[in-house]
Amino acid sequence: MYNYEEGFNKTIENLLDPYAKSLARKVEWFYLEGISSDYNQQYPIAITGKGSPVLLIHGFDSCFLEFRRLVSYLESSHKLIIPDLYGFGFCPRPENTQYGINKIIEHLEAVIESIVGDSSIGLIGASMGGGIAIELARKVNSKIDRLLLLSPAGIIGKVKPLPRPLDQLGVCILKNKFVRKQLCIKAFANPTKDVGVQEQQIASIHINVPGWSSSLAAFARSGGVANCGKPVPNQPIKVIWGDKDKILNKEIKESSMKILKCEYEEIPECGHLPHLDVPEVVATNWLKKWK
Repeated sequence: MYNYEEGFNKTIENLLDPYAKSLARKVEWFYLEGISSDYNQQYPIAITGKGSPVLLIHGFDSCFLEFRRLVSYLESSHKLIIPDLYGFGFCPRPENTQYGINKIIEHLEAVIESIVGDSSIGLIGASMGGGIAIELARKVNSKIDRLLLLSPAGIIGKVKPLPRPLDQLGVCILKNKFVRKQLCIKAFANPTKDVGVQEQQIASIHINVPGWSSSLAAFARSGGVANCGKPVPNQPIKVIWGDKDKILNKEIKESSMKILKCEYEEIPECGHLPHLDVPEVVATNWLKKWK
């Protein structure tokens, strides 16, 4: 049987990015009640810092390392909890289970219960993690105190399950090295300056985890994350967009804001990943209160 923790430890030995390597060393492995089938099945969560807890939720086909540049700006004032989403990153991939937003929410509920208990917690969700943050805030309403959404995806749109064999075709496309490089380039505002071997390594570092292909295909068959905006949860929400976002167009941004009707800011010279392009701006927005 494959040992996911041992596999993770071997993989991170080769990390090139010093911020990623530092964050990877803070990963702990947890038995999660209702998620783990037994005590041998444990889930990775990076935990760092002291203060009021904040749950950071990464985007599609990514992992906790997505927040590597933001951590140093927040860990002196907050306890940061950064899991890999269920079915993504370095998580175990059990057979005979569902991979979709419902299971992701169940997993995040178990993470919150295991680490913070009844305490309130803030949410920072990036891209697809923004839609998931909205869904989670509705589900565990009394525990979530506010949300910061970074280029949130999944606020609008319709759930569109991808049938077989198109699910497998999508996985094959996403595994292609050229495609992954182009997606990485597209996510940054200034890829010529900001995208090198370190960023490309992190963007693909999880795809060799056993079960990556099958869980991604199952997630595609579930329909992914969409139409999460309504009803809008009652916690304070703020949105940060990048003015050079090549993933989400102006129409998606405007349609999302018509639903959320919350405070927002569009950051100049910023792409789809504000927490990587301008982590200091993201941190400043989180550290100041908003209504």
